[in-house]
Amino acid sequence: MNKVAFITGASRGIGRSAALAFARAGYDVAISARTLEEGEQHQHALRDAAGAPLSGSLNGTAEAIRALGARALVVPMDLLDSATAEQACAAVLSEYGRIDVLVNNAIYQGNDLNSTFLALQPDTLERMFKGYILTPLLLTQAVVQRMLGQGGGVVINVTSGAGESDPPVAADKGGWGYAYGAGKAAVSRLSGILSTELGEQGIRAYTLNPGVVTTEALKVTIGEKGVIALRAGSAPPEVPAAVMLWLATDPQAPQYQRRTVAAQALALEHGIVADWR
Repeated sequence: MNKVAFITGASRGIGRSAALAFARAGYDVAISARTLEEGEQHQHALRDAAGAPLSGSLNGTAEAIRALGARALVVPMDLLDSATAEQACAAVLSEYGRIDVLVNNAIYQGNDLNSTFLALQPDTLERMFKGYILTPLLLTQAVVQRMLGQGGGVVINVTSGAGESDPPVAADKGGWGYAYGAGKAAVSRLSGILSTELGEQGIRAYTLNPGVVTTEALKVTIGEKGVIALRAGSAPPEVPAAVMLWLATDPQAPQYQRRTVAAQALALEHGIVADWR
């Protein structure tokens, strides 16, 4: 029986690349996000300069997985609808019977997350709570319960610098807002709790900071010129994806628990992506 990886936020970007990396490694893959088909419209979603939805969809990722000869299961899930998390876990277990790796990569991306402090509204914090704390908690609890019955498993939680440090400039000048920073700070605390409480029962958990990654969302946020200007300060999504696979499979990986792993530095340290410098 193949091992199973469940990747959230896999319609595009890091999640899509992670799903393909695990598929190439022989995993059966389950993928979730809101966007089933290309071009779907969703409230609280990033759009390109013309106002169109970003490219990418779950069905497109699933097609790419199957082209690699791997099994793919599409599981719709909306972080702002917490009931869909437990439904998603149940669907994956019904199809595959197990989950060996959970990658909590999906995020709520509403522009209001980066409101300035005095402009921040209560409903934004309520959405942040659902998208960054409650729904990931419910999903992870459901998955970890099954992992414990299997004898173990791996959870990878994707954070960002916003959850680790203060913004370099104010939110209205290009920094991040309190809501986004607080949400990612909550993500940064989850893996250490899992490792501390459940490590002796076979649960390994990692906090991964991808760094600046040239995803569709980044290109929309800072533009093509901004991406070019970053140059050596960024990486393609295949780099954090390869690091996720390494954390899930390499014998050296357990020592990287209970800390925030910088994906790009780790990739260089261990030569995880041979053709990337």
